[in-house]
Amino acid sequence: MMFGKKKPAAVPQVTEYSFQEDDFRLKNDTAGVNIDSNFASQSYWKDVYKRFVSNKGALVALVLIVIITFFAIVGPGMNQYGYADQNLSEKNFAPRIPGLEKMGVFNGNEKMTTSSGVKIVNGYEKKGADDVYYWFGSDTLGRDIWTRVWQGTRISLGIALVSAVINMTLGMCYGLVSGYFGGAVDSVMQRFAEINNGIPRLVICTLLLMVLKPGFGTIVLTLVITEWIGMSRIARAEMLKLKEQEFVLASRTLGAGSGRIIFSAVLPNIIGQIITQLMFSIPTAIFTEAFLSFVGLGIPVPQCSLGSLISDAFNSFTTHPYQIIPPIAVLAILMLSFNMLADGLREAFDPKMKDM
Repeated sequence: MMFGKKKPAAVPQVTEYSFQEDDFRLKNDTAGVNIDSNFASQSYWKDVYKRFVSNKGALVALVLIVIITFFAIVGPGMNQYGYADQNLSEKNFAPRIPGLEKMGVFNGNEKMTTSSGVKIVNGYEKKGADDVYYWFGSDTLGRDIWTRVWQGTRISLGIALVSAVINMTLGMCYGLVSGYFGGAVDSVMQRFAEINNGIPRLVICTLLLMVLKPGFGTIVLTLVITEWIGMSRIARAEMLKLKEQEFVLASRTLGAGSGRIIFSAVLPNIIGQIITQLMFSIPTAIFTEAFLSFVGLGIPVPQCSLGSLISDAFNSFTTHPYQIIPPIAVLAILMLSFNMLADGLREAFDPKMKDM
């Protein structure tokens, strides 16, 4: 058998290229070089803002809170009545609004159920008060409900905001310190928090309000003692998750003290969770204050809050139901709006929560 000789492989041809001076052009545009045309970088807070404004429910809730806050500030001064002014000759007047009375709406008429049937009563015509207007009506002591509702909203919002901010500060510091040091310090601090949380809130509130004089400061103190536990737990959990991260180790290596690490390195990274918890704590404080005022342990007379207004109007609910509707409506809208706003903020700060 004969074998032929193997032909040598062909040698590839190498093409030589030469570059000219005008083949390349220096960009000289630092701003343009750093921007990716497909995905432009944006800050964390701008991303949070975009996710928040895309949540229509949270935006509506924010608008309602702003409107109610505006009326709580200027509402008590929008007419000539004071929140404590009484006029027994004009008590139990139904709502009457200028302009709408001629349309048959809010004209002061009230349906009264009697043994002989239902009849329409108009206190303004009966008393000859043709130039008198109570936009939300008057109560059993002749006080303007419009003025008292917005005055009560101002006090309820003030108590809720002040107590929520103090609870946020106290609980945040307590939880961060407990989680950072750990060990025996964490164990002792958490046992104290569990004992505080184990005592029923209503018992603490009742005892404090019985010993101390009821008022704005006493209710704030009551809410502060009982409502900071939730914030401390969130702050502690975030600290336990973040204190072993590389940026904390780098800060410690560079000589940063414990206080600087806690409040300068870790705190800015959990501000979203703190703001969200703050929004959730406000409606809780509003409801707690309203409950205490409803059972007679809240704001003393002649001052008023939403809870005390509901308590006063409850006694005449069957005969004059219009007196209880405004404070209940404001209280319900406030609590619903703050909860919707808190949900929107939680989804904005942590978009993964939306899929859970």
